[in-house]
Amino acid sequence: MTTWIATTPDAKLVDRSAEVAATGATAAADLQLDGNEYQSLRGFGGCFNELGWLPLQTVTEAERDQIIKELFDPEEMNFTFNRAPVAANDFADHWYSYDEVEGDYGMEHFSVERDEETLIPYIHRAQEWQPDMRLFSSPWSPPTWMKRPKAYNYGRLIQTPENLKAYAKYLVKYIQAYAEHGITVNQLHVQNEVFADQKFPSALWDAEALKVFIRDYLGPAFDEAGLDTDIWLGTLNGPEDMKWTGGGYGMALNNYNRFVDNILFDDGARHYIKGIAYQWAGQNCIARTHESWPEIELIQSESECGDGQNTWEYAEYVFHLINHYFRNGATAYTYWNMILDDQDSTWGWWQNSLFTITADTHEVRRNPEYYVMRHFSKYVRPGAKLLGTTGHFNSMAIAFRNPDGTVVVVAQNALENEMPFEFADPTDASRGLKVTLAPRSFNTFVLD
Repeated sequence: MTTWIATTPDAKLVDRSAEVAATGATAAADLQLDGNEYQSLRGFGGCFNELGWLPLQTVTEAERDQIIKELFDPEEMNFTFNRAPVAANDFADHWYSYDEVEGDYGMEHFSVERDEETLIPYIHRAQEWQPDMRLFSSPWSPPTWMKRPKAYNYGRLIQTPENLKAYAKYLVKYIQAYAEHGITVNQLHVQNEVFADQKFPSALWDAEALKVFIRDYLGPAFDEAGLDTDIWLGTLNGPEDMKWTGGGYGMALNNYNRFVDNILFDDGARHYIKGIAYQWAGQNCIARTHESWPEIELIQSESECGDGQNTWEYAEYVFHLINHYFRNGATAYTYWNMILDDQDSTWGWWQNSLFTITADTHEVRRNPEYYVMRHFSKYVRPGAKLLGTTGHFNSMAIAFRNPDGTVVVVAQNALENEMPFEFADPTDASRGLKVTLAPRSFNTFVLD
């Protein structure tokens, strides 16, 4: 039996299973399995942001429960692998850290009290549906008194031994504080977007500073505290070997190997690094890392956020990103803002989201990217293996084998006209199928 779920701009999540024609074929020019099996997937998820939690409080209890259910219920979107910020990120309501007492190297004033009102209850709601949810966390900015300039945005951590030791302690205490609230932080990613020097909470890190911090401070601090949390080299929004600057009349060079390999070839740092997370311009690096370091786990850590218009065209781009990251070794794909209202962010960039809750009428809307993510996350289960494929639809389709043996094919038709689509499994003729894909559609096939 084959299940076919199809989504177009005008018709969402339509069951078209009755239209599937079995071909009995073991070969197909459009898409067929090639016999190879690749990485096992952790799953899908999103990021717990304050500007998602706050609009969620403006709807009815029934609507709030429904949104949480759709995101985290194993029979719905099944978000099992999620992200949280360490203190303020660019979608916090206000910027803050857990210790703004200057010179508090012992972290005597450390407190997650603010998170107890926003991020922690948000995560607890997800845990109602996902009690074994996996969580990774990353800071956007250290406490301001550790930085130059002394601000949440721009700048970098001042690399003194006192600061580095204190910052490692800060991150240890974060993991311990969340554990006291019943939340396990499975992975700590050292810095969100190490190349971002922006007007939102951010901090620059070069390769040498990351290597030293992980090797000499953070790793030993985790050992001393007896933490089971894995340290990841992430989240990397690059490096970009070359990018145009100054309106396209200048260029900046940042050699990939002198950044990533400079860290990984250091045995002391490599000892602690359990994986690497890429996002944004990191999409151009993941293939090189996967080819050179196939033993290192890779994830995609933040789906690109768009401009708040929530268009079908951008949803099609997100489909491409999911396909790209998995085909280049990623074991997870993490969405960014699961929920937003329809107002600007605290720093001026209106972004896309799965759900929009309008600020004036509190109407709940499901946006195009909701459907893209659902076409994957509802049907491709944690532990699924990526399957190798060949065919003319290879850039618009991808296949997985779930732990229960079902094969899931997620296919896009990006063209403006209907397209015939055939799929075949050379080892099982009963899986051969032929359908007609609607223009500009997303499609999921589940084959027993």
